[in-house]
Amino acid sequence: MFILANLLEAFAAVVNMLLTLYMWIVVARAVISWVNPDPYNPIVRFLYSATEPVLYRLRRAFPLYARGIDFSPILVFVAIMFLQSFLVQSLYDLARSVRFMG
Repeated sequence: MFILANLLEAFAAVVNMLLTLYMWIVVARAVISWVNPDPYNPIVRFLYSATEPVLYRLRRAFPLYARGIDFSPILVFVAIMFLQSFLVQSLYDLARSVRFMG
């Protein structure tokens, strides 16, 4: 059973790392939006293509504009924090319980 426990722990670590990476990508997108970036820059294009599908869906579901400020990245942060606190922690706890079962 320790193999399954190690697999769950590794999966939880990868999910946590991917969520943290995506959070930093959203931060970079928000900071870039404060200036007038070159839309043909490959970094800017990557940031927009990586974040726009999620942010666009949030903007359509919730009108998060106030005086020209887009609050959808904040909602993404909240969702990422929830997933890190709930999903990742649940996977770690499940791995711990599987380890002690066998």
